[in-house]
Amino acid sequence: MSADFDSQIDRLARARRDELIRLRHRVHQHPELSNRESETSALVADHLRSIGLDEVRTGIAGHGVVGVLRGLLPGERVAALRADMDALPVAESTGVEFASTTVDDSYPGGPFPVAHACGHDCHTAVVLATASVLADMRDRLPGTVLFIFQPAEEGPPLDETGGARAMLAAGALADPEPTMVFGMHVGPLPAGVVGYRAGISYAASCVVRVTVTGRQVHGSTPWMGIDPMPAAAGIIGGVGELYRQVPAQHATSVSIGHVQDVGRFNIIGQTVTLFGTIRCTIDADMAAVQQGMRRLAMHQAEAFGCTADVEFLQSVPGVINQREWIDAILPALGRIVGRERIVEVPVTLGYDDVSEFVNAYGGAYLSYGVQDTRIDGDQLRPVEGGRGLFPNHSPGFYADDDCLVDAVRVHAGLAVGHLAGEITAR
Repeated sequence: MSADFDSQIDRLARARRDELIRLRHRVHQHPELSNRESETSALVADHLRSIGLDEVRTGIAGHGVVGVLRGLLPGERVAALRADMDALPVAESTGVEFASTTVDDSYPGGPFPVAHACGHDCHTAVVLATASVLADMRDRLPGTVLFIFQPAEEGPPLDETGGARAMLAAGALADPEPTMVFGMHVGPLPAGVVGYRAGISYAASCVVRVTVTGRQVHGSTPWMGIDPMPAAAGIIGGVGELYRQVPAQHATSVSIGHVQDVGRFNIIGQTVTLFGTIRCTIDADMAAVQQGMRRLAMHQAEAFGCTADVEFLQSVPGVINQREWIDAILPALGRIVGRERIVEVPVTLGYDDVSEFVNAYGGAYLSYGVQDTRIDGDQLRPVEGGRGLFPNHSPGFYADDDCLVDAVRVHAGLAVGHLAGEITAR
């Protein structure tokens, strides 16, 4: 890609800075939980229409939006840029003037405070601003760019479907099909630093729901019923050993994060339901860990005279960045942000269902730093006098506005590089 292309992207991205920050603050201040992104998706669609995209498709798998920009030069490649839109049930504590005060009273299990504690407001605003930049360059684009705005990345309620898999099932990427999918996830790396990893980058994941059933009885006469609590406690205590079902060098995590009981202080309830998550950095290990989870639950329940029903829900494959794509992207990335701002990062036990897109069509999913931190060996440290280090999903998670312009430059530069044939898996 010519230096002239780079300079045009730089100029257009910097010209869109105010728009980018305005969009980010608007989305941040009005967060919506998974499968409830109606206001966010309307904002997205309105913006894409306002910049003259060829198509703006809405209502995909709920609130998904896909914008289509056809370049005016001939070309067969299709670059897809993906952003997720949903927020989390977290009470924000950042103290910024555009902080969320939203409470969702109707979400299952709520009411919940709602905040963009995982940075999806940044993702949405960056891809919207990238669409603005590339729309201004359409006369120089040899191919097509798709802008994918996905709902429910964090996982919808368990009785609902949603997310990337649902968008694929709805044909969101069927016409035209991408020849590359790209995205970045913001996090506590130093502001403006890009993290990459070839191979497995994000873990495979599933939700586990275990329902332990006994027999309800008055709390004063436990011998007349069957108490499911001891069995549930045994299951919770045992999940920490399930990692031993797979080789020690394969990072694995099993956690129970929520316990639901139908009893009260003087009632031994009939059921206790456990909700948790399994994460595996080797997709093939998931079956072994699930088998161990099922065995643990059944045996613990039987030991206390109970029964256990084990369900594995909302499975998500790991994100796999093929080495060929990483090798193709790194030179362009170095030119855009500078080699000194590119670091290799370890695999994370976090998950992201962008895997459904990247694994199917090729491309890459990278990390992008947005915080006042520094890299100290293999650790992140807060910068003295900065705003601190707050990981994703924490109430204090924040993102630096000023570094987001470079995220737009990366998205636009890699999309154009792919359309021009510079970035391909050979």
